[in-house]
Amino acid sequence: MRTNIVINDELMNKAIEASGLKTKKDVVEQGLKLIIQRSHQQAIRELRGQLKWEGDLDEMRGGK
Repeated sequence: MRTNIVINDELMNKAIEASGLKTKKDVVEQGLKLIIQRSHQQAIRELRGQLKWEGDLDEMRGGK
């Protein structure tokens, strides 16, 4: 998708430096991926305490 946006130059320069990425497009795409990843991680965190464990951990570890 092609789009034009106004981005704070100082913020973009810091993001390029911090990420080591070469283009503004790469920085924006990486930022979008990180937002999606954080959202997925939050959804997983919300399951904490809601799942029931069944199994024998010692058996699964194979006596290690």
